[in-house]
This record gives sequence, C-alpha cells and structure tokens, in this order.
Amino acid sequence: MKVESRIFEICTAFFFVAAIVYTILTHEAVGIAALFLTGGLSLIIGTYFRFVSRRLEERPEDNPEAEVSDGAGEVGFFSPGSYWPIAVAACAALVGVGLAFFFWWLIVIAGVMLLIAVGGLVFEYHIRPADH
Repeated sequence: MKVESRIFEICTAFFFVAAIVYTILTHEAVGIAALFLTGGLSLIIGTYFRFVSRRLEERPEDNPEAEVSDGAGEVGFFSPGSYWPIAVAACAALVGVGLAFFFWWLIVIAGVMLLIAVGGLVFEYHIRPADH
C-alpha cells in the first residue's frame, strides 16, 4: 500500500501546483475550484492508503529488494464471471440519460430495471459442478 499512497501523494502535489499556476494565469473560478477539489480528493485517498499501509504487513511490492518469487503463491479467491455488473452499469447510464434530459418515463423504466439488475447481482446463484 505504500506504493499506492506514494502515487496519490505525487498526484496531490501535481494537482495543487497546477491549481496555483492556473489561479495565477487565468483567474477563472470554476477551473480553480475543480483543480483544488481534485487535489483534495487525491489527498484523501493518499492519506487513507498511507493509514492502511501502517496496519498491514509489508507486501513484496513495498520492498525495493524483493524478488519476483517473493510474490509467488496463492493470491486469493476471485469470484466467477457474472453479467449482472454490465446490466447495472447500463441501467445506471439510462437513469443518467433520463435525468439529463428530464424524461420521467425513462427515469421510471430505467429505475425499475436498475432495481431488478441490482437484485440479480446481489442474489445471483452460481451452480457448482458438484450440484448437478
């Protein structure tokens, strides 16, 4: 996590420097606010990663002297493929389009579809090979 926190700290410094330079050169309020807020959000993520990295044991990615073989072994469990996240994203996009153009009928239909897709994602059932 130390590597990730360092990346976000570098991004934070860049955004704040860019915001200061932008402020001096343009005096445009929206861009200034956007750059400073982006720097603040990057600072929040970097601080979180730095905080979490103190509580976790050191990973091979955090050790500059690590070898490739130090990262060998079981990585963890990854869930099998699912199509529900694609349906959730599509329905959320439809809700966004309905909100952007203020189409109530599209908001209602896409909202119902979104609830169905979220329900499918939460309650999906995977048949294991031993079950049939």
